[in-house]
Amino acid sequence: MITNQVLLLLMLAILWPSTALPFTPGNIGNLFGMAESDGRILQRSKRGWMWNQFFLLEEYTGNDHQYVGKLHSNMDKGDGNVKYVLTGDGAGTLFLIDEKSGDIHATKRLDREEKAMYTLHAKVLDRNTNAELEPDTEFNIKIHDINDNAPKFAKDIYFANVPEMSEVGTSVVTVTATDADDQTYGNSAKLVYSILQGQPYFSVDSENGTIKTALPGMDREVKENYQVVIQAKDMAGQMGGLSGTTTVSITLSDVNDSPPRFANHSFRVTAVESTEIGGAIGRIKADDPDVGRNAEMEYSIVGGHDIFNIITDQTTQEGVIIIKKALDYESKRDYEFRVEVKNTYLDARFIHGLQFKDYATVKVTVEDVDEPPVFTRNPYIIEVHEDTAAGSFVGVVSARDPDADNKPVKYATRDSEKCLEPKQCQSVRTKCQISSLPLHNKFILLGNWVLAICEILKLINDLLNKDFLTN
Repeated sequence: MITNQVLLLLMLAILWPSTALPFTPGNIGNLFGMAESDGRILQRSKRGWMWNQFFLLEEYTGNDHQYVGKLHSNMDKGDGNVKYVLTGDGAGTLFLIDEKSGDIHATKRLDREEKAMYTLHAKVLDRNTNAELEPDTEFNIKIHDINDNAPKFAKDIYFANVPEMSEVGTSVVTVTATDADDQTYGNSAKLVYSILQGQPYFSVDSENGTIKTALPGMDREVKENYQVVIQAKDMAGQMGGLSGTTTVSITLSDVNDSPPRFANHSFRVTAVESTEIGGAIGRIKADDPDVGRNAEMEYSIVGGHDIFNIITDQTTQEGVIIIKKALDYESKRDYEFRVEVKNTYLDARFIHGLQFKDYATVKVTVEDVDEPPVFTRNPYIIEVHEDTAAGSFVGVVSARDPDADNKPVKYATRDSEKCLEPKQCQSVRTKCQISSLPLHNKFILLGNWVLAICEILKLINDLLNKDFLTN
């Protein structure tokens, strides 16, 4: 104990100026910038004022002027001959000094967030001569903070995205609040973040406001959007602290974690036999709950096909079945093939254990169309002597209906624009008649007709033009 006292005396001896005031408890306070008794009186040494900084709490709510502190000079003998003068920030308006006692008061409530410190100057004058008894000396009045400002976020609502199926602890977004209170004094601006809504899916770092995923396997196809409410509370989160909140709208972005699937694994398509090559005869569609690029699909016929092909409609993601070769109802009426669908783009993280393709069977039925009769030969060439009489037998033509072999076929002649001579055609047209010969044929109505010489020429011309008429 004695050793400690000796060391303290040695330190004071080194620091104490040779011209200082007497070594008394009051003067020790002046040396270290400490106030006397109530902490507000400032004394001077022979070499000038020994100032301590004044502190004043903001937002004073009293009815009278708020006491700041007291200036005092050793030149003041208490006889009223000393006058204290105050100049600088707010002197005479915000701050008033009693020129006799040196007491300083604030005239109104002060807000640290508007101005945190005021710099003023003090003088000691002889009241009778206004002679300066002390040199002009500067001192500060610092406004002490109280917790009068709640934390505020820059936005009322934030928007963020995070990929679905993210690992626990994946950072989503950081939201921070600001507090206008003094960051260097107390805990008025010490913020702690917490999550009020959004658990158990998300968590927040209590120190920096970073939101992270907290639940594994969050699936966008199950739930896509989340509303998370974050609170920032000052006073280090203690009871009585002020708080502010914000909402964070979090959307799970899509990844390709779902393969395409056919709702039905069998499709029936009908096609008329007259469909042009390259024409579409039907559409099939698989479902993929993913979106955008992750839902893009491509269709193909397993093993290929001679008659049909399938392409992908990039807009609707449907498989469009098209014709590669002409259909013929009379040759083949039914087809069947398998179609494969798969994603265009794959995510290596999710292909293990999942088959990112599916299959379906397509059955095509060809429908008949009414086709015109077809002659067995085209053209017919018949030689006739030039002097053959009208009405003479010159030859036989035969036709069949490709839709049904037992369907009746009727024959007729038609005037032609191409005749040997107009007069002859006109004469033949009015005189020649079609006559039938009851020749043996297995078809009752599909007879073989005998044509007069001029009519044969016209029929040949009609066949060349593929123009057929029936009676």
